[in-house]
Amino acid sequence: MTTETSRIGDAGTDAGLFSPVRVGTAVEAVVSEVAFVRGMLDAEAALARVQERLGVVPEGAGEAVTRLCGGVSVDVWALARGARDAGNPVVPLLDALRAVGGDEAVHLHRGATSQDIVDTALMLMAARAKEIILADLTRVLDALAGVADAHRSTPMPGRTLGKHAVPITFGLKAAGWLLLVRDARDALRHTILPAQLGGAAGTMAGLGPATLIDAYAGELGLASPVTPWHTRRTPVATLGAALATTTGALGKIAGDVVLMAQDEIGELAEPPAPGRGGSSAMPHKRNPVLSVLITSAAQQVPALAQILQASLTAAHERPTGTWHAEWLPLRECLRLTGGAARTAAELCEGLEIAPERMDANLRITGHLTGGLGASEDLVARALEEYRASPP
Repeated sequence: MTTETSRIGDAGTDAGLFSPVRVGTAVEAVVSEVAFVRGMLDAEAALARVQERLGVVPEGAGEAVTRLCGGVSVDVWALARGARDAGNPVVPLLDALRAVGGDEAVHLHRGATSQDIVDTALMLMAARAKEIILADLTRVLDALAGVADAHRSTPMPGRTLGKHAVPITFGLKAAGWLLLVRDARDALRHTILPAQLGGAAGTMAGLGPATLIDAYAGELGLASPVTPWHTRRTPVATLGAALATTTGALGKIAGDVVLMAQDEIGELAEPPAPGRGGSSAMPHKRNPVLSVLITSAAQQVPALAQILQASLTAAHERPTGTWHAEWLPLRECLRLTGGAARTAAELCEGLEIAPERMDANLRITGHLTGGLGASEDLVARALEEYRASPP
């Protein structure tokens, strides 16, 4: 068994076999464990630099700590094992830095607590992931706006409770997708990601003046909180909710595409690619795999976001377990949403549309295609609303 495993690969490697929706995406790289360690090092270096500027540590200390954090080689596996003993990864990380840093490490972590560094690193990860997700959502929106415009007059069956209702236009359906994703994008875009800095009990004792937190946040490109938020976990809970909304919006599109791509419906098809959608048992099939992957993310993120909502119950001035429970769900929410957004962009940009099948299906129940002027007007209103919103 050991020999066989070694031929397959490192048993500790997470290559993404259980989560193909995020494999190879840009978000995956910025929320990896290595990226998280880099975020902690960035947080430590930024703290030393702003403390030097405000006179909390001697001149040259910021440069020394930055040099140490930029040049250290960290064994992530050893760091993880050390985190099991310490309860978080900052303690073993500091041990590793001090072991090799000598005089450069003297002013490292001055006045900070482990949660300051972990929370700030998580917000750095989230900010970097958010930028990528928003860019992919813009691709989705641009594609949907084009589809809605091109098909504002294309008749198709409206379906309520799974059955034919009155006729609509495909442009109106696409406009509904457009505004849904626009709302999700706006919720995510307006989510505030603050730095964390409070010291042992959130009083900033030993860190420097209260204004230090503003300089620290600015140094890292994060929002500046009014006070430390060690047990005021709204930034994490709000981010989780926005990510759940985003995957839900994309999942709605994916679900509609799957239904409309059924062989007996044939109104839509996913963009083809070599090897995509194949079946191991039925070579005639072209499965809607992009929609399947998006749906897999939409099913997981709301459940993971519930854990982040539960973090709001954090007790007193430092959480016992609720904070620790956030780390993995937050990372998973980010990379699943990033994977879904990237996949949805590919889906929407290459969506194959069959107006003739829409027309044929409309005739099954004998509905006429007249009276669609209101649908076309609604598409125009949706496009006007979208184009008037900030990019």
